[in-house]
Amino acid sequence: MHKINYWIAILSVTASGASVSPVVADVWPQKSVRFIVPTGAGSPVDASARLFAEQLGKRWRQSVVVENRPGADGLTAVAAFASNRDDHTLLYSFAAPVSVFPALHEKLPYDPSRDLVPISWTVDNFVAVASNASLNLNSLKDLAVQARSKPGGLNYNASAGALPYVFADFLRTNGLNMVLVSYREAHLAVQDLLQGRLQVMYLAMSAALPAAESGKARLLAVSNKRRAPMAPDVPTASEAGFPDFSYEALMGIFGPRDMPTERRDRISADIRSVTQDAMLASKLSAIGQPARASTAAEFSDAITDQRARMEAIVRALGTK
Repeated sequence: MHKINYWIAILSVTASGASVSPVVADVWPQKSVRFIVPTGAGSPVDASARLFAEQLGKRWRQSVVVENRPGADGLTAVAAFASNRDDHTLLYSFAAPVSVFPALHEKLPYDPSRDLVPISWTVDNFVAVASNASLNLNSLKDLAVQARSKPGGLNYNASAGALPYVFADFLRTNGLNMVLVSYREAHLAVQDLLQGRLQVMYLAMSAALPAAESGKARLLAVSNKRRAPMAPDVPTASEAGFPDFSYEALMGIFGPRDMPTERRDRISADIRSVTQDAMLASKLSAIGQPARASTAAEFSDAITDQRARMEAIVRALGTK
């Protein structure tokens, strides 16, 4: 009788414990995942997004669909993402919505500190200064000399996001006067650079490199902290004698508001894992975007630093 009572007690405790246990694994994804991309199909952002979608889809055993929502420098896509309540939707984007736009806009259609959760860097996005080959410039110093000799005589374009402000600050700090020409689409500016109607561009290396390879444009410098692997002979702006001209176009994946920390870290680990795939790394390098994964904390810290820098640039330019 004592043995029977003992086993009844054990089974009772076990059953009771099982019924109240709150530990449940976060099973994600349970369905197809969607990447919202703030640029059009065929753009550099879209190209790397699709490569990551393919590899992460294999890892997650779920399809990852890319949805392009171009417009308004990315604000259209980010606003749509922030208002979305599907926890299987992620944002694949440059970091400007949380690192740049808060410094440029009094009001945004989303809360940059809450609605976008940094998960991981995905690629190194190099940014270059290119000139039309007919100018016969070989360096950033050559450009500065020519700009000083012809105030207002050179036309330039800087792509969307932070780039127009970063380049304007470069001109300001060096006392240079060049004329900004705006375009609705970056590829139209590249066409004019090649034709000589535009003398200088500050743009993503993925778009600048084909222009240089055509022989109609020259790469003068990159504003990143290190040289671009796909153009190792092109110096950084700091190496060229302009240490204050520094900017890296952060690119990565963001989660929605209130994303569970465990899920954020697991997705971040998955991104780091797929970037070890030699095939993916090769394809990303081929489009001028070398793989660069990170922890969520590392990505968040880089965004915080960039936001502080952009706030300083905006104050110096007197722009809002």
